[in-house]
This record gives sequence, structure tokens and C-alpha cells, in this order.
Amino acid sequence: MPDTEAAVVIWITEGTWQASVDAALRFVQPGAPITLLHVTPAELSDTAHSAYLGLFGRARPDRDPGPQVAKLAAESAAGLLDAAAARLGRPAGRIERNGAPEREVVTAVADAALLIVARDGDRSRLGPKSLGKATRFVVDHAPCPVLVVWPEAAPAVATIPPPPPHPPDPRKPPGPPRP
Repeated sequence: MPDTEAAVVIWITEGTWQASVDAALRFVQPGAPITLLHVTPAELSDTAHSAYLGLFGRARPDRDPGPQVAKLAAESAAGLLDAAAARLGRPAGRIERNGAPEREVVTAVADAALLIVARDGDRSRLGPKSLGKATRFVVDHAPCPVLVVWPEAAPAVATIPPPPPHPPDPRKPPGPPRP
């Protein structure tokens, strides 16, 4: 596994990786070490295998789709990492992991100088929902600085959700002021 100490790690995810790579090209000093990270969710092949067991039992292990799904996922991950490396246009380490993406990313960046991620939630408005569940976990738990980028132009400031209503001040009695 490549050494990520003092490296900038770019989390490569389907659909948003281009923005993360472009951010590295814009903000990372030339010559700084970069590592491309992709995590394949373990549930992909696990779900296929479980479905096979539930439907067909264990009588025909040669028909278990779990290994085939794992192989296809690994090929897809390699393709994404190849495309990211080509877009980056400079040497970069690579890390491929399987498991819970949020936990694998946090573990992988333990010694990183910076993690670059792209928003993957509701990108139609500003706010916390612009981060998906795994990305929110990573942003909250990463042991290094995190640069969060928009995969496309950011929505207008007017899309910020309204503030929650303020609860009444418990020190003031309800109703009109007393004379």
C-alpha cells in the first residue's frame, strides 16, 4: 500500500471524482505527493452472495454471483483510478480498499496532509444535505484537514436553508408585557 504520510489524498468516487482531481490541480503544490483512494463498498458482493444463498441455497457454488460482482467492482475501481491518474497528469500513489467507505477513508488518511472530497448529496442548494452520509462521516471524523469541493458550480447563496425558528425565551413570561 502506498505511503500516505504527508500526502494529499484524493477520494475517488463515482460521479464526482473529476472535481476532486481538478481541485488538486488547482490547490496542491507541484511536486507534493498525491495518493488516489477508491473504496468499494463491501455490501456490493456481500449482497449478491446473500441473495444467492437465500434463493438457491448452497448446492451450486459455481453459480454464486458474489465473486463475479467483486471482480466487476474491482475492474470499475481500477478504471476510475486510471482515469483520475490520467486527468491528474502527474505521479500519484493508489490505494484500493473494500469495506465501509466512510471508515476506510478515515483510516486511509490517518497520516495524510490533506483529504480532498467532492460533495455528493443534494447539490441544488447550499447546506449540510449537500454531503452524503459517508462523506458527512468522513468530514466529521477525518484526522487531517479536508477540502470539500462542489462537483459543479455552487448554488446561489439564496439557496441557504432558512434558520430554524427561535424557541421562546424561558426568562420572559408568554403573552403581552405586564403593566
